[in-house]
Amino acid sequence: MTSRNCIRLATLLALVAPLMLWAAGSAGAKDGDESNGQDGDGHTPITVTVPADCTPTAVFKAKDFPHRARVDNKWFPLVPGTNFVMSGSVVDEQNVTHQHDIVTTVTDLTKTIDGVRSIIVFDRDLDNGELQESELAFMAQDEDNRVWNVGEYPEEYVDGKLDGAPSTWIAGIARASAGVGMLPQPRVGTAAYLQGFAPKVDFRDCAQVVQTDQKVCVPVHCYHHVLVTEEWAPLEPDGGHQLKYYAPGVGNIKVGAIGGTNPEVLQLTKLTRLNDKDLAAIHRQVLAQDRRGYRVSPNVYGRTPVAKCAECS
Repeated sequence: MTSRNCIRLATLLALVAPLMLWAAGSAGAKDGDESNGQDGDGHTPITVTVPADCTPTAVFKAKDFPHRARVDNKWFPLVPGTNFVMSGSVVDEQNVTHQHDIVTTVTDLTKTIDGVRSIIVFDRDLDNGELQESELAFMAQDEDNRVWNVGEYPEEYVDGKLDGAPSTWIAGIARASAGVGMLPQPRVGTAAYLQGFAPKVDFRDCAQVVQTDQKVCVPVHCYHHVLVTEEWAPLEPDGGHQLKYYAPGVGNIKVGAIGGTNPEVLQLTKLTRLNDKDLAAIHRQVLAQDRRGYRVSPNVYGRTPVAKCAECS
């Protein structure tokens, strides 16, 4: 084992301790306690030991995907027009806490990546109300109902001005490969799975199922049968880990932080369906960003076909 791997393993083992403490606290909660938005089940403490890395658990092949893009996985449904607002806080390098909001809209637009027609999800990341990142994320679901991350085009903004998109990655370009965003049948005890890999931008994300059948309350609603996954980036051990909570038929409703230099906590504060006029306005923004991507990232994003409406043949 190299010294780098020893350091990584030591860091990850150190992160397990706060996870166990968090789990012990959750186990003491009483079922039906809705006052603090925490899990109310309290019967299944998280005791999983997180591995240092992960591996692909499936093979990404274009022939395994339908011609018409759709994502209807129980834990990660993407219905065009759905608009999520996740609100919370993030701590910066100076240990200052900032208001953090992520506005996510599922569009009716697609882009074909590595031979697979993928749904475009539009994410806007705001820090104290100011846009920091505007991302086009590309998701696809295979015939086994496995959801894949197939690429990201995240524009970064400083003082309201575009500052490039250095973290762009697209499956099939520059040795980047798609990864699993959600398993078809997530269960505790299944192996950690690779969520995406792009060596040119040092991107490698992992996830593992750590709990199922939980009760979680957020401002929008109290949800039952919630799935909990733990996510981490092996190439960035200082970033800590995240717990993500997925409600059936809804998707991600909460994000918790375990360690890390910039811990982020979020919860679903608004869930709506956009009307045709508002969704059309979102489409115009996405198509403008798509066109801009060919200039901002010509060697990666510039090698993709243009975005299209989902109903186009």
